[in-house]
Amino acid sequence: MRKNKVTMNDIARAAGVSQATVSLVINQSRNIKLSDETRQRVMAVAAELGYDRVPAIHSPRNQEEIALLISSLQSFDPFIDAISQAREAAWRNQVLLTVYDYGDDDALARDIIRQLEKRNCVGIILASPVTAVIDMSPFHQCTALPLVLLNQSAPQSPQVPSFVPDDYANAYLLTRHLIAQGARRIAHITGEEWMEATRQRLAGYLAALKEADIDPEPELIMQTNWQFSESFQATQTLLTRTPRPEAIFCASDWLAIGCYQALATGGVRIPDDMLVAGYDDQKISEQLTPALTSIQLPYSELGRMAVEYLCNGEDAIAHVTLTGQLRTRLSTSAKGGAK
Repeated sequence: MRKNKVTMNDIARAAGVSQATVSLVINQSRNIKLSDETRQRVMAVAAELGYDRVPAIHSPRNQEEIALLISSLQSFDPFIDAISQAREAAWRNQVLLTVYDYGDDDALARDIIRQLEKRNCVGIILASPVTAVIDMSPFHQCTALPLVLLNQSAPQSPQVPSFVPDDYANAYLLTRHLIAQGARRIAHITGEEWMEATRQRLAGYLAALKEADIDPEPELIMQTNWQFSESFQATQTLLTRTPRPEAIFCASDWLAIGCYQALATGGVRIPDDMLVAGYDDQKISEQLTPALTSIQLPYSELGRMAVEYLCNGEDAIAHVTLTGQLRTRLSTSAKGGAK
């Protein structure tokens, strides 16, 4: 029988520490103060469990690394895929990937970067778990190290390379799919209007409607703060519209959960009475009943490309925008059965 792959979570449970502590120890980070006893215990447990990603011991001054600074991250976030592939790409290039969560604190990010300049750092990836536009002014003159953006762009700083998903094209693709299924009155449950991800997904949705000669209806666009409780309420409001929508495009799978609950409460069947689509293709999308149509974001490719760009020492400035893949499932099957 094939042995199950040992994860950092396994090591954390056995060593009695957090996954973050395991990550710091495995990646040999010295910026956070951990006792030697904790480091030795984690490494011993990792070796005992057969963890195969423990790097050879090097002096931090000699081991090349790439630092990924992320503004904030939730454990269920699909952006984890970008970090996973970035780590694998770094490993293939014999470079360590160290991850720092700076919690949207620019001063902390600058402090981390200044520490990195004292180490053998190949470059820095400045990342966001949600597609964003970033103001690079706090980071100007901060470092001479190569720096790239992942899942965020800086229009005012075109000299900074960026690797982002195409939220506009993805939302357009998903809305076109709903139209192809026969829906004309398509509602959109989205997030906070100040967010770039919200703006781009809304723009893609509107563009698809326009191309199909469907006039957008402002009363079918419901803004939330990305909580499924608000999506629940937004869906209930949509069900009071006359006539009610034929399809609902949720700007995240998390929002789709609240939508599903509201439809079930109202006795509305998916997909017979209402088509529903999500966005970002979280693992739960396949486990919902019925399984949720969604957009799988290209985070794996983007994470890998950002690392390889730094490892290859590219001179040309890259601005990469990738479209995701539409994952069609039962939630958007043509009414009356699968298409």
